[in-house]
Parts: sequence; structure tokens; C-alpha cells
Amino acid sequence: MAAARPVLNFITGNANKLAEVKAILEVAGITVQNQALDLPEIQGTLEEVTLEKCRVAADRVGGPVLVEDTCLCFDALAGLPGPYIKWFMQSIGHTGLNNMLVAYDDKSAQAVATFGFSQGPGHEPLLFQGRTHGKIVPARGPTNFGWDPIFEYEGQTYAEMDKVEKNKISHRFKALEKLRAWIEGGGMKA
Repeated sequence: MAAARPVLNFITGNANKLAEVKAILEVAGITVQNQALDLPEIQGTLEEVTLEKCRVAADRVGGPVLVEDTCLCFDALAGLPGPYIKWFMQSIGHTGLNNMLVAYDDKSAQAVATFGFSQGPGHEPLLFQGRTHGKIVPARGPTNFGWDPIFEYEGQTYAEMDKVEKNKISHRFKALEKLRAWIEGGGMKA
């Protein structure tokens, strides 16, 4: 008898993020369900923000959850905007993010995805993190997914990449590979 496919309840209201997570995990035989919740975004480190989101989501859902926090860290700015990239994007956009680095020769950056998984209320979340090193460039490509048009990896921005190719090298892929390995190793209990 075949083993049941693992099922993850991914808490996000971001359709693009959901599509990427499904594309990456479902190839590995992991089913991704979705539930949108408005979760608090505390101030703190990349890890602290994800841990708190995961705890709150598990309490609200009353069961197992997967959450993600995505960061864009400029090396010249000691990691800023980091976990606050969503607010920077909403307030200053692609041009403003580029302008933040005008005074610096160093345009290098890290795209970071931190996933938190909790078995449910009262269970300490586990973190799975992936990083991709690249650089910040003027926007190129479609502008429908956050900061993808300004993050360049090996000559192409995330926005210019074919989705399948992006999903083989991205920060999100690297984090989800760690999650997949943990699940396949028996980490997720029914």
C-alpha cells in the first residue's frame, strides 16, 4: 500500500508565492493547501519574524501550518531592508530601492526565504532557510511579483527568468529543499 502524500497548510494571501511553493513541493509529492490569514509582522530578525508568524498561525488554525517570510538584504546596508522589504516596496518601489544604494559601489544583495513549520498550537516552530546571492539592478522584466525585477542572479533578474528555471535556483527553492528533506526523513508526523 502506497504511503499517503504529505499535506502542508501554507498560510499566505500571496498568489504568486503560493504558485511557487506548489510548483516546487508538488513535484516532490507534497500536497500544498492554502489558507489566507492576516498575521502580525513583528519587528525583529528574519528568524524572529517567521517564528512569531508561525506560532500565531498555528494558534488561529488550531493545527499544523507552514508560513514564510521573504527578505531582501542589501550587503552595503548591513542587511536592510531585510524582513521589512514588503513595506519598503509598498512605500518606495523598485526605483526607491535602487536609490537606497546610489551612494554605494556595493550593489550585492541576498534574497532570503525563511519557512516556519509548526505541528500546531503549543509546538515550537522549525525553521528552514534558503539564500541566493545576487545584486540589485534597475528594474527589468515583468513587475507583477514584488522585488523580482530588481534582483539579478547570474545576469538575469528573477522577473526575467522562466518560472521553472527560477524555481530551481531561488532562495525559496533552497529553503523548500530543506523542508522536503526533513519531511522525507520522517520529520512530519501525521
